[in-house]
Amino acid sequence: MGMLSEFKDFIAKGNVMDLAVGVIIGGAFSAIVTSLVSDVITPALLNPALKAAQVADLAGLKTDGGILYGKFLAAIISFLVIAFVIFLIVKSLNSMKKKEEAAPAAPVGPSQEELLTQIRDLLKK
Repeated sequence: MGMLSEFKDFIAKGNVMDLAVGVIIGGAFSAIVTSLVSDVITPALLNPALKAAQVADLAGLKTDGGILYGKFLAAIISFLVIAFVIFLIVKSLNSMKKKEEAAPAAPVGPSQEELLTQIRDLLKK
């Protein structure tokens, strides 16, 4: 029973639950990013003059030995585009956070020590 209770404690820890939530949301978010890249960004980048250079056409390239180097190149290009889109999203979110943090804080009153010092000085009089 010792190992079972340890496993239960491990699963119930906040870090494991946060990780599980992160993986689930990451899976859902990957569908959004994939759609953004394949349906919005890639068509905008590949105008009719560049139709010959489409990433999907690279997947069919292979050597005589059967090595699919075109598929590998397409995966690299897709990764770079997705990584750049995620970079832009994170950068914009970070800039919004900085604007929220830049809001002026409310004026701080005297500290507890200062108040106690004032009370002490008043009691001395």
